[in-house]
Amino acid sequence: MATFTASKTGFTVLDSGEVLQVDAWGESGARVRSTLGGSVTDTPGSALGEVGATVAEVELSDGRARMRNGDLVVEVYENPEQRFVRSPPLVRFLRADGQELFAESVPHFTSPAQRLYGSGGGDLYACEVNFDAYAQERFYGFGQHQHGLLDQKGAVIDLVQRNTEVTVPFALSSRGYGFLWNMPGAGRVELAANRTRWAADAARQIDYWVTTGPTPADIVSRYATVTGLPPMLPQWASGFWQSKLRYRDQDELLEVAREYKRRGLPLSVIVCDYFHWTRQGEWKFDPAEWPDPQAMVDELRELGAELMVSVWPTVNPNSDNYAEMDERGLLVRSATGLPLHLAFWDKSTDGQAFMRFYDATNPEARRYIWEKVSENYGRYGIRAFWLDACEPEGLADESENARYFMGQGSESQGVYPREHARGFYEGLRANGEDDVLLLCRSAWAGSQRYGAAVWSGDIESTFEALAAQVPAGLNIGISGIPWWTTDIGGFRNGDPTTAYFRELVVRWFQFGVFCPLFRLHGVRDPGPLVGSSQTGAANEVWSFGEEAYALIREQLELRERIRPYVMEQMASASATGMPVMRALFLEFPDDEAAWGIEDEYMFGPDVLVAPVTALGVRERDVYLPVGPSWLDAWTGEPVGTNGWVSAKAPLSRIPVYLRAGGGLKTLAVLESD
Repeated sequence: MATFTASKTGFTVLDSGEVLQVDAWGESGARVRSTLGGSVTDTPGSALGEVGATVAEVELSDGRARMRNGDLVVEVYENPEQRFVRSPPLVRFLRADGQELFAESVPHFTSPAQRLYGSGGGDLYACEVNFDAYAQERFYGFGQHQHGLLDQKGAVIDLVQRNTEVTVPFALSSRGYGFLWNMPGAGRVELAANRTRWAADAARQIDYWVTTGPTPADIVSRYATVTGLPPMLPQWASGFWQSKLRYRDQDELLEVAREYKRRGLPLSVIVCDYFHWTRQGEWKFDPAEWPDPQAMVDELRELGAELMVSVWPTVNPNSDNYAEMDERGLLVRSATGLPLHLAFWDKSTDGQAFMRFYDATNPEARRYIWEKVSENYGRYGIRAFWLDACEPEGLADESENARYFMGQGSESQGVYPREHARGFYEGLRANGEDDVLLLCRSAWAGSQRYGAAVWSGDIESTFEALAAQVPAGLNIGISGIPWWTTDIGGFRNGDPTTAYFRELVVRWFQFGVFCPLFRLHGVRDPGPLVGSSQTGAANEVWSFGEEAYALIREQLELRERIRPYVMEQMASASATGMPVMRALFLEFPDDEAAWGIEDEYMFGPDVLVAPVTALGVRERDVYLPVGPSWLDAWTGEPVGTNGWVSAKAPLSRIPVYLRAGGGLKTLAVLESD
């Protein structure tokens, strides 16, 4: 017989050695934690920020407990079914009006139970929770993945961090709830037809959070609020970013910036990529190639551009700082074997060197890194940092062997990119920067509160990859991270001399201008692909032929015209957590068809974007949601209909529509607002 005990914030259930605790947490939210023996505690790396338990309405009766917090009701009750093996009490979630949102599912009438605790190593458990599956349910979010799916029902998603695969374990359900798996360790979620199962390889307890709300937008906002709202995007970050892998020295980078000025092209950010350093783990310019960083920063500011510098979390054993960091316990350790994490090239190294990652979960290590970065970059006024390779991907498949300040890697490793960004964010704020942006290759729940912008990693230069970026960007916005971008043109295997790539880069620019961040990057063929001398072919906007250049220039000018609108949406994201790049159903939840549209989106509330993501396409079908009237963005003329329309898509433009009565009347050059 289970024992139910009420508190001001919820209730606790004791049953056969299991402790199950339910607390009201945030607006219309509940945190559910359970473990064997002892009591629940806080989870290392918890995404729930500073929000704590709140007062709730609690009712207890025989074999049942009920808690209400705003729009959400949580019930726990003893299983009424006769079973050969008794199951622990079941958890069910409802709206305040009594509509069931979802409930735990008992896999079989003999065993196992719906909540399982196996061996996760040491005193940790391998945990899983099973929930019912529902017909027609759709799932969105889960971070950023390259499977090309917006609705991820039917998918199996590994909860690990890898280049191009960003795990943020938040799910938005079409049934009207949001679910955060508040456990940063390795695991998986299975969104099957017969069951939804969340699993963790190693954890001290099960820990998840649920919310509901009147609309999907309310749910996303409540989730973003409880995990931390982003700061305001710096004004300098809303324009065009120029980048390539890589500018080899100060003169080369400055000459590119000067050429933008000579051509009258807008430029907000230019990026100094990797191997500008002496060695990995020293976090400073190589003076042989970057002799006067202060003069470089000053000239770029005069040109209206910010310098962004790439910083990696890896430490070469031959670097100046390695011995001290190792002695002070600031590096990730291994349970067995040598603590070597990544074989990679470096300056002053023949072939590859074995690197170690610094331990971003250690506050002392974060302070140490920031001191070095501040001393060697901040002294020149550099305030924009590219936190590349921050998964750490090299440890993804052996997380059980990694040892962090926060604990065993399989329990905590997913939080690494968030804590890495945290160290830079806190350092920049301490140095007086109010609006912080950090470009990160990975993230976890809550990364947005530390100014993390995510890009989609080292994707291929193909139309198929371009198509996959649309749902990737929409899902990461739903996952609480509104600042997102891609490598325009893709990262790998793009040849600017080919007609294929030149059309691809034009179409990618037309998509990129309507992304939260507008950034060109990639390694272009031909060029050496490895080593510290690596540099690809030219990757500036004039590098892809005269026809492409003329069309791309129009996109740069368009972005400049809509920057005030972009900043308005960034202010909304900072205040509410609503992403700038939005799945149609976030704006039109009552339009059933909008829930299934994967290849178009809203850019803020007023702009509908329909990218072209296939070679040779010159027209496409576009769905205009029911409700508002729509204007053709290029002419300002009313469309006069809703639903499906056939839109022209010449190489010079993609279909874009404006909500009538919104903040924009036309995107045409001569009629801009």
